[in-house]
Order: sequence, then C-alpha cells, then structure tokens
Amino acid sequence: MPRVRAEWMPPDRPLVVAHRGSSEVHPEHTFAGYVQAIEEGADLLECDVRLTADGHLVCVHDRRIDRTSDGHGVVSAKTLHQLRRWDFGAGAVLRLEELVDLALAADRPVGLAIETKHPNRYAGLVEQRVVEAVRGFGLLPSRFETHSRVYFMSFAELALRRWRELAPGAPTVFLMERVPLRCRRGWLPFSARAAGPSVEILRAHPEYVRRVHRAGGRVFVWTADEPADIDLCRELRVDAVITNRPGVVREHLDRS
Repeated sequence: MPRVRAEWMPPDRPLVVAHRGSSEVHPEHTFAGYVQAIEEGADLLECDVRLTADGHLVCVHDRRIDRTSDGHGVVSAKTLHQLRRWDFGAGAVLRLEELVDLALAADRPVGLAIETKHPNRYAGLVEQRVVEAVRGFGLLPSRFETHSRVYFMSFAELALRRWRELAPGAPTVFLMERVPLRCRRGWLPFSARAAGPSVEILRAHPEYVRRVHRAGGRVFVWTADEPADIDLCRELRVDAVITNRPGVVREHLDRS
C-alpha cells in the first residue's frame, strides 16, 4: 500500500470535526453519515472504536449495540459476522478500516480523530490494534508533526500512556468532562498534545484555552452545535470544534 503523507496543512480557522459523522442528519457511525460529513466540509471524521470478539475494530460508541441497532448484546462478546446481522440505522456496522478508506478516497485531505472507550474487556489491546491499523495505511507519523491527519483521543489517561509508548509521534487528545485539578494551568498528562474539554467547561472557564495554548498545547472542544457556542470557540481561538453538525459549523466559521 502506498504511503500517505501523515501531515497536511490545516485551514486558517478551527478544524471542523464530524462527531460520529454528520450525526444530526444520519445515524451515528454510519457510512452515509461520514459521506455526508465529507460533503459538508468536515476536516476530520471522529469515531469511537471497540474490539469484537474476533479482533476487528468497529465504530460503535456504547458497550452494547441495543441503542444504535436493531440487535442487542455486548460488542466485545460478538464476532464481526454476528454484528453484521444487525442494522445500525443505515446499513451494517462500520469497520475502522472502511472509515479510513473513505477518508483517503475524498477529493481533498480529510483526517480522523479516533477515540477508544474504557474500561473494556480487551484493555490495551484496543490501542495496539488502532496503532497497527493506522500504521498499515501509512498515516502514523514517525515523529511528532504539528498538523497530523490522525489524532488519538480518550478520556482515559491510561490510553494516553499506551499511545505514548506505541506511537510516540502521534498526537493525542485528552478528553475531559471536567478539568482535573493538576491540569488547570494547561498541563496535559502523558505528553498529550491537545486538551479536549466539553463546551460546558469553556462556557464556565473561557480562560482555560489561553492556559493550554501558553503551555504549548492545542484545544479540541466537544460537542459544539449551537451558533453561540461556535462563536465562543472562534473568539477563544480553539483549534478544533467537534460537532454533530459539521455543515452548519463549517458555514458559520467560513462566514465569520
């Protein structure tokens, strides 16, 4: 497989990150939703990944498939063949490799933001398989690059540590529902390159963006869908906006 350049030049505005695809228009984590996100101008496609019982990486948020499909049960206890019996709202369950293929087939550079979920049955094997998959497409940087086409994300600090060991050149995003006390001055654990605060954190503590930037980090905000929140992200000069409405956010940022 030919090597794909892992670094790319970003736009002169915050990156627009499609949260599980264009998930306000199509069911989350579906091929149709990601195609829509690309058409709407998303810069990065965000996905959650889990391992199946036979070792495949699939794009599913929840531990169980009950909410997002017409089936039921735990993802990690089922094989890929078993999962593909169910309808996930717009077709079969999506494999990570299929999503990467879609991003690389776009007529412009489109990147990925890959999140692992914890705790899970297979622990660090998930991060290992993600790194192997990304490396197989030639998207894993051998050294840290300021503007990568792939970002690894997690709420779990243990996942960040594993990525630092497995792929020290890859940029990581530490997602947060609240900012830990030791991180409030902008420091990030295990060499994470970006903070991933919720938009609620930004509303309550807008100065946090400046602190992260002063410490040399970047800021990826989730999940910003409303015009007021998009304006806040732009005014605070965040680096990326994770959204369920990539087309709306892209249009709003471009117009601004």
